[in-house]
Amino acid sequence: MPKITGGSLDAHREQLRQSVFEALASLLAERSFDAISMAQLAARAGIGRTAIYHHFPDKEAVVVAFASHETEQYVEALNEVLATADSPVERMRLYVHHHLVAGEQFHMGMGTQLYGLLSPESRLAIREHVMEVESVLRAILADGVASGDFIVEDPNVTMSLIHACLNPRHLPVEAIEAFVLRALRAG
Repeated sequence: MPKITGGSLDAHREQLRQSVFEALASLLAERSFDAISMAQLAARAGIGRTAIYHHFPDKEAVVVAFASHETEQYVEALNEVLATADSPVERMRLYVHHHLVAGEQFHMGMGTQLYGLLSPESRLAIREHVMEVESVLRAILADGVASGDFIVEDPNVTMSLIHACLNPRHLPVEAIEAFVLRALRAG
């Protein structure tokens, strides 16, 4: 019988999942996704080679679960930060700042190479979680339009443009914040 760590079976499962997620991130830093096997994930996570299959049917399921976990953690932290703001302009500033600064700790580095290796079903599952972050931005934009702080002709285009502005990590955070707010006619 396998040894249960943690205070309960649920705690044990969560610890195991976290170990597998850390193993995935570590292995992805060393090699490509297609060069990673379930046996390598299990070994790096410190669990039995067959035990990993009790929790994840394949490595694609690990990626989807990891991306989902990271998104949940990110949205929770983002909402905590946004709760401190009292205006749409300040929430947008915090959204941009949080994405650029805190987002690095949550970002798995799922680039187009990894994303392209996933099945359409896995890509859709990950996309559904990304929509959680988009819904936060959509609400900020809607509040800003309602308050008269923002001018947004097409929310989908505006959201895409804002996220494009968040990609260059080498630029000063304050410059990106100011640019986004000016683009929304809020700065």
